[in-house]
Amino acid sequence: MHTIEPYYNWRGLYIADEDERSPFFGRIYSEFEFTDSIYNYVIHPQWDNIGSPSLYIKILYADYEEGYCILELMGEWNDAIENDIMTLKRDVVELLMMEGIHKFILIGENILNFHASDDCYYEEWFDEVEDEDGWIAFVNFRTHVIEEFKAENIDYFVVSEGELEDVAWRTQTPQQFFQSISQYVMKRLA
Repeated sequence: MHTIEPYYNWRGLYIADEDERSPFFGRIYSEFEFTDSIYNYVIHPQWDNIGSPSLYIKILYADYEEGYCILELMGEWNDAIENDIMTLKRDVVELLMMEGIHKFILIGENILNFHASDDCYYEEWFDEVEDEDGWIAFVNFRTHVIEEFKAENIDYFVVSEGELEDVAWRTQTPQQFFQSISQYVMKRLA
């Protein structure tokens, strides 16, 4: 797990720890000290700790003029025990929303499992972004994780599946990626 890095090819365009509006502004990362782990497996030190023992993220790109951000996630999303959605919503999403972000793309190809609790925070997040003509898109989540989201009706609050299951996002610029996801989301919502 320590070899799985957050996507780094957009670092020439955006770096969250250098963005004064980012929740991770001023963070210092080590390339040599592995301080965080998921269970007994250390993870790459470039992932951002949000206060969960099993869910880590990286803001890959934020565009405050267009009002969107792209987040990459890593680990196990556990709402049942750790209430990860509350931590993500309160400590990351709400701070970004205060800066004008209302469209969220979450890349979940490195989410290994999901454990549900209830959908209250998802509903709250959805209601808040919907008021600003925003949305939440889940891209490249594993099939069994999407099935868990569906079993708990979380898919009511996020756009997922279909063309969002296997997106070759690494071959695009952040703007191209956002435009393609935005067009798909708008079709689904229409």
